[in-house]
Amino acid sequence: MLELNKTTASKSERPERIIQFGEGNFLRAFVDWIISNMNERSNFNGSVVVVQPIEKGMVDVLNRQDGLYHVNLQGLENGQVVNSYRLIDVISRALNPYSHFDEYMKLAEQPEIRFVVSNTTEAGITFDPACRLDDRPAASYPGKLTQLLYHRFRHFRGDKSKGLLIFPCELIFQNGHHLKRIIRQYIDLWQLGEDFAAWFEGACGVYATLVDRIVPGFPRKHIEEIQERLQYKDQLVVQGEAFHLWVIEAPENVAQEFPAAECGLNVRFVPDEEPYHRRKVTLLNGPHTLLSPVAYLSGVDIVRDACQDPDVGRYIHKVMFDELIETIDLPQEELRTFANSVMERFTNPFVDHQVTSIMLNAFPKFATRDLPGLKEYLRRKGTLPSGIVFGLAALIIYYKGGSREDGTPIVPSDSPDIMAHVACLWQDGDEQKVATGVLERTDWWGEDLNRIPGLGGLLARYLKDIRLQGMREALKHMLDS
Repeated sequence: MLELNKTTASKSERPERIIQFGEGNFLRAFVDWIISNMNERSNFNGSVVVVQPIEKGMVDVLNRQDGLYHVNLQGLENGQVVNSYRLIDVISRALNPYSHFDEYMKLAEQPEIRFVVSNTTEAGITFDPACRLDDRPAASYPGKLTQLLYHRFRHFRGDKSKGLLIFPCELIFQNGHHLKRIIRQYIDLWQLGEDFAAWFEGACGVYATLVDRIVPGFPRKHIEEIQERLQYKDQLVVQGEAFHLWVIEAPENVAQEFPAAECGLNVRFVPDEEPYHRRKVTLLNGPHTLLSPVAYLSGVDIVRDACQDPDVGRYIHKVMFDELIETIDLPQEELRTFANSVMERFTNPFVDHQVTSIMLNAFPKFATRDLPGLKEYLRRKGTLPSGIVFGLAALIIYYKGGSREDGTPIVPSDSPDIMAHVACLWQDGDEQKVATGVLERTDWWGEDLNRIPGLGGLLARYLKDIRLQGMREALKHMLDS
């Protein structure tokens, strides 16, 4: 078995066109995989310089393998099982700006650099007023990026053709808007001048993006078997699901420079990212939150098995295709295509996704993922969505604790306040009091949900049905009524 590096595997030399803040599993299985495909299928011809955004990281391991590693994609695509391996060779080198700051800043002087991508976690796009222009480097990611942009502006004397196109991939709604605002804060804090501010606004683009691919990461349990198959000692193998989606809120001229869509990749340049963000939250995260307590209390532990269960599967289909999909303003065909892809992802034969892991902090998740759909469905249809309300009832039953019918303990996990309040409501067993007491918590929902016509009564009815009939029988009755 061979060590993986450019002496043992093929690696193309391409111009460095992309700076990537982050060396973790997600960017390597998503952005770098996309760039690899673009290099193969178009004349993009670019390589990536990885910048480690924090002091401790993985750049040494990346450099030992000369930036080479394999992506193992697993899942279903159009009903077909996928279990593929691809050697990724797009990373030219990796830098630690904390130990090689001058080398990092010299990236700004390279004329062919055009793009910046990042995934510095949700905490990465924050403004730290302690950062200074002469830090080596600034502690925050936006601070480091501002240092780089200012050096580029000065080196190329304000040449507008040398601006950068910036695609943040952090899991924050309107991530690009937040990043751009913080860079402007550093421009003001560091007094970098109106000329630089005008160059940043006119020559650079900071675009909101939505990224979607589940990336389990390094396959620790099966790494010996995988390395035997590859015949390489690859210490950076990263596993991801077959599905991928990248939505970028940017104009057509940016799409022409970054021709991923032309290569058959699921990368979309759109005028507004918000509907796609809402689609993902509503049709992926929303059903996840609802199916989990219904499945668990029906004796089903894995998401894939829940989708294939005759009763729970019907419930998931009802919530997704009959209720939530009706609340989104995108073409129906496009929504159904996305919903079908979600069902394929839920039934991924390679991932045993425990429903209990989804139910951590499930009440706040319901508030952001399902409550907007419930209210919008009622507004549009004039009636409550029975599947969503039933899912909320299942959550409240789950939060009661105790054990399910097969004796398996029910161990909910949420904030102490939520847990204590629900437990207190259940003490006298009055379903209407429980429903009213849950719905009235304005600090959970942002409003008193008892004001939604009919919600308290329907929720109490489902709570009683589940208590008297058991989850599975109550579910069948709801579906057939």
